[in-house]
Amino acid sequence: MCSSSGRIWFLTDRRIKDDYPQQEILRALKTKCCEEDLDFRALLMDEVVLTVEQGNLGLRVNGEFITSYPQVVVVRVPTPWVQSDSDITVLRHLEKMGCRLMNRPQAILNCVNKFWTFQELAGHGVPLPDTFSYGGHENFGKMIDEAEVLEFPMVVKNTRGHRGKAVFLARDKHHLSDLSHLIRHDAPYLFQKYVQESHGRDVRVIVIGGRVIGTMLRCSTDGRMQSNCSLGGVGMMCSLSEQGRQLAVQVSNILGMDVCGIDLLTKEDGSFCVCEANANVGFIAFDKACNLDVASLVADYAISLLPSRLTRRMSLLSVVSSASETSEPELSIVPSSTGVDVPVPLHHHHEAGDSMSASSSSVDSDPDTATERELLTKGTIFNMNQLLASEIKLLVE
Repeated sequence: MCSSSGRIWFLTDRRIKDDYPQQEILRALKTKCCEEDLDFRALLMDEVVLTVEQGNLGLRVNGEFITSYPQVVVVRVPTPWVQSDSDITVLRHLEKMGCRLMNRPQAILNCVNKFWTFQELAGHGVPLPDTFSYGGHENFGKMIDEAEVLEFPMVVKNTRGHRGKAVFLARDKHHLSDLSHLIRHDAPYLFQKYVQESHGRDVRVIVIGGRVIGTMLRCSTDGRMQSNCSLGGVGMMCSLSEQGRQLAVQVSNILGMDVCGIDLLTKEDGSFCVCEANANVGFIAFDKACNLDVASLVADYAISLLPSRLTRRMSLLSVVSSASETSEPELSIVPSSTGVDVPVPLHHHHEAGDSMSASSSSVDSDPDTATERELLTKGTIFNMNQLLASEIKLLVE
């Protein structure tokens, strides 16, 4: 049995447990937890029984009464099918027991419904395509006249669609009317202004812990509007402007995400607007295109959230803070050369290939030890107020 220095669970759904992202995250977590002598357990959502006994919250797993609760839970649930009365109830239970979930249930809910995502982002200065939606499942026909102000052609999406499915480009009002008789109305649809200059093309940005770890340009190969690789689109690593990186991080922070994929549409002037956000982002094409091991970065970040790691970083910060009282350092940050600078402050971000890169999956030394050694021996200069505030935020979450 591993030591009690940290307990991590990996919680996923039976329907997606064999998919590439879940298998890769499971591999990375097993390997890293074994290397660092951490207690690790992988579970499926339907194996967990929630209890309230003698007035206290509890857990049972396959008949076993759980006495040692996880400190960090890495969550992978299929967002198109997430149900508040089952999946979210399990996640809420764990969170109320003091577990640190990545991603948290509210963050997942923010991405379950595409219009909910826009509701969260609205009012924050985030560039969004004009979008209409409605409350009932069968009000599609009534929306045809209302949405006409968006002009044709217009984008029509199922609010719970995924992988580019249930997405249409309506040519005109007659086409939109025909669609209303052909589509399933299991969830409301949204009607969105068409960004013509980004037809068949978008940028997938993966953000972990408030940091952009890589960007991939996705392009359709058959002329369709959707560029999803699952529909035959191709992905290739690309650079991203500062505006694009800042936008992706801003969206991640507003939605409260630890790990997410942000899809950006390119506008005629070279700027970006937000298409979608994904709480359960896939990365099989992303790994290949960007030569990354996203699962290992997810595992690194999960381990960095353990209370023991946060305490060590707070101790380090107190040492650096004491030293800064006599030196008044300049305000800048130098990324670590070890490739495992985690956890990262939620409001800092660097381009892929900086401090979080594929090399983090093959580091020989302890991440915190390596980072501490570099900080104390290379004279790294910090904006102390900002760094301390970010670390304290992580500690008390």
